[in-house]
Amino acid sequence: MSLRPVRQIIQPKPTLEGAGVKLQRAFGFGKTKDFDPFLLLDDFRNENPADYLAGFPWHPHRGIETITYVLAGSVEHGDSLGNKGKMTAGDVQWMTAGSGILHQEMPKGDQHGRMHGFQLWSNLPSSLKMTDPRYQDIPSSAIPEVADDDGTRVRIICGEFWGKRGPVEGVAADPNYLDVSVAPNQRKRLKVETTRNAFAYVFAGSGTFRDASDPRSVLTEQTASPHAPARYDATNHSLVLFDRGDELTVQAGPEGIRFLLVSGKPIEEPVAWYGPIVMNTQEQLREAVAELQSGAFIKHR
Repeated sequence: MSLRPVRQIIQPKPTLEGAGVKLQRAFGFGKTKDFDPFLLLDDFRNENPADYLAGFPWHPHRGIETITYVLAGSVEHGDSLGNKGKMTAGDVQWMTAGSGILHQEMPKGDQHGRMHGFQLWSNLPSSLKMTDPRYQDIPSSAIPEVADDDGTRVRIICGEFWGKRGPVEGVAADPNYLDVSVAPNQRKRLKVETTRNAFAYVFAGSGTFRDASDPRSVLTEQTASPHAPARYDATNHSLVLFDRGDELTVQAGPEGIRFLLVSGKPIEEPVAWYGPIVMNTQEQLREAVAELQSGAFIKHR
């Protein structure tokens, strides 16, 4: 077994999106090779309705898949094909934009005004950039959850883990998308296929992602005393980018740790990116923008 070392720990950047939604961007618009096939991860966690109620009015997508995972509150959505629906706590929507779609997403808080969810963008290979758009709307009740004797719990949104398979199927990058909770002070080893790029996004508690035989935690080489207790570097809102290997180790801190663990097979193709449109060449981008302006963006089949 080879342990995945931590390549980098990234703190998300406050970002304004849609009609003025305040969110935290863990990564996006850069470093596409490091995260390939993934392009962007937004954490839209907020307790102030004024910071999210304006939502994400009508906007286009082409050439990607968007994965929305709601933990608190709800998101109403609709599109140019006449699809509409509502996601509530625990639900997932996996949208394949393909050749192009116009849609909107309007968040609402729970009874306490809280809104929490994530949106991940996954790239499509050139052969599928212009595929027909489709949705996979997954209710919380359809997402399997597995538990270990040490209190570790894993919700399996996509891919396979501990003998269970997530409900999202037929996704180009064949990703694994897991919601992992590890109990306080527990250490856990989790398998990740060697050929995949992988990252963890911590959204509750804290912990370290290093082999427990090394008492130092990540990025503590500057610690004054070598005998100082390990710092819990991967805290709430930390994104941990891993190098290659076939498993990773997480040591939960005193409050436990909960994180998204996402991995996928790299597409390894050129990326040409303009806002919500991701193609392979600048010419394809220009064509998409021209079609938006002329009304030919949506392909009626």
